[in-house]
Amino acid sequence: MTFSRPALALLAIGLAGAAYALRRTPSRSSGTKSPYQPVRNAGREEMTLPMRRWDKVDEALDETFPASDPVTTY
Repeated sequence: MTFSRPALALLAIGLAGAAYALRRTPSRSSGTKSPYQPVRNAGREEMTLPMRRWDKVDEALDETFPASDPVTTY
């Protein structure tokens, strides 16, 4: 039985898709069901690695994140 190149390509894609669908997923050891990380409060004192220079623009950017609106204090 011989296959054409397009048929072999489709067969390879199908096998890769089946392997991806049947792959083992690692179990999560944490008890949380949310895939999201906790969000920190705004402000320089809440940062893990605080910046040395912190002005009004930095404060406004930090307070608006993750909103899509740009900061208006330029």
